[in-house]
Amino acid sequence: MNPYIELIPDIDRWVEAGKTIGVATVIRTWGSSPRQPGAKMVFSSSGDISGSVSGGCVEGAVVQSGLQILETGRPESLHFGVTDETAWDVGLACGGQLDVFVNVLDVELMAKLRIEIEAERTVIVGTVIEGSDHVLGKHILLFEDGNISGQIGAGLQEPAERLLIACQNELKSGIVQLASEGEEPNTGEMFVELVLPPKQLVIVGGVHIAQTLVDLANTLGYRTVVIEPREAFANRERFANVSEILQEWPQDVLDRVEINHATAVAILTHDQKIDDPALEIVLPSKAFYVGALGSRKTQSERRERLLAAGVEEKYLDRLHGPIGLDIGARSPHEIALAIMAEIVAAQPS
Repeated sequence: MNPYIELIPDIDRWVEAGKTIGVATVIRTWGSSPRQPGAKMVFSSSGDISGSVSGGCVEGAVVQSGLQILETGRPESLHFGVTDETAWDVGLACGGQLDVFVNVLDVELMAKLRIEIEAERTVIVGTVIEGSDHVLGKHILLFEDGNISGQIGAGLQEPAERLLIACQNELKSGIVQLASEGEEPNTGEMFVELVLPPKQLVIVGGVHIAQTLVDLANTLGYRTVVIEPREAFANRERFANVSEILQEWPQDVLDRVEINHATAVAILTHDQKIDDPALEIVLPSKAFYVGALGSRKTQSERRERLLAAGVEEKYLDRLHGPIGLDIGARSPHEIALAIMAEIVAAQPS
């Protein structure tokens, strides 16, 4: 969800050493491509590599072309596909294809991104990947507060801004078409990246399911928070690996938990005294996923209570309930797996 986080330490080292740095970003994939759009790799003028655009398949070829791009300073899109003759040479024998956009690292852009990443705020980055030479590779940023940074020019600024706002509303990355207005319009393509804060799973209820859910979430790189007012359920003996335990009522503590676009919330106590106040707070929040334990009958009764409490129907429609994918789960471990799978499926792209 945020490929920059793991790359920043290496970028810092290389900048300090005075090395020129290139950035390779997957912008388009077909078939069984190992990495999805947005995956990144950085490389230095001395051949250092960090990150991945293909799980190791085409990194060498990307760097070979990328070193020439560092010399010329002109961004370029690289295509890697599969033929019978070249499949093993490029390492994509699985049948995938991908386009990788390679550019020289914009140090000023990286400094702005770092501020947003460290503040755990969402930022949308638009990069022109196809167009005339004077716009190719230019960036525009849309911050969480609505401010915009960066100039593309060539009459493409306003169309680019509108497209970024649309992508922000949908929490979606991808390639969009650019076109200026006028008698001689300029056209191009822009790759829009959704740069999210670190992933976080907030669990209300320190029940048996939550123990396995914490472990699964940790494995997938989520920061985990358990909120549980009952002392017997909220302790380090039960949750040795959780990032944080908050032994308080949800309504007293959720305003201190940063719930953003990279946050999922699982409500698991099956006790309306705990669950309902938590749902009243998190359903209208920025969380990309909210799920609650309970049968369809329980969900129906919960919905009526929340409507009566003033929760708008559009927010109630966000609720995943019964929680988890329908995989026939029965045991606490299986239910935790179903919940985590549904969260992964709902992650912003």
